[in-house]
Amino acid sequence: MYKDKVDEKIINFLKEDSRESFVDIGKKLKLSESAVRRRVKNLVDSGTIKKFTVEVGEENATSAIVLISVDSTTETSKVSEKLAKLEGVKIVYEITGQYDIITIISATNISEINSSIDALRKIPGVIDTNTVIILRKVT
Repeated sequence: MYKDKVDEKIINFLKEDSRESFVDIGKKLKLSESAVRRRVKNLVDSGTIKKFTVEVGEENATSAIVLISVDSTTETSKVSEKLAKLEGVKIVYEITGQYDIITIISATNISEINSSIDALRKIPGVIDTNTVIILRKVT
């Protein structure tokens, strides 16, 4: 939980751009760099901020489309919920046709894609998959 509105604003700035300097945040909030630094340190020490991360742009990722068949005795929605929680799964669609579900998986390399597919195939009710690697996005 945030300590006050200033901490909340600092967190929102860092969520938007975790690389934003304490000087720039301080200017926006009319605080000194050291005051912002101290507040961020307190937020980290208290566990309010758990980690700072980097989000890699999609152009640096490897992606795959996985078509999934679900056993007729298993609820498709239950499988979809489990799929949505897997590492690397970005989107889950329930569809009509030969397959029941489509997922979009994204990772930094083919090996991580393969690990996600291995985990996906272990979900109870998944009986068949068909994977295609996305070569490029045309805009």
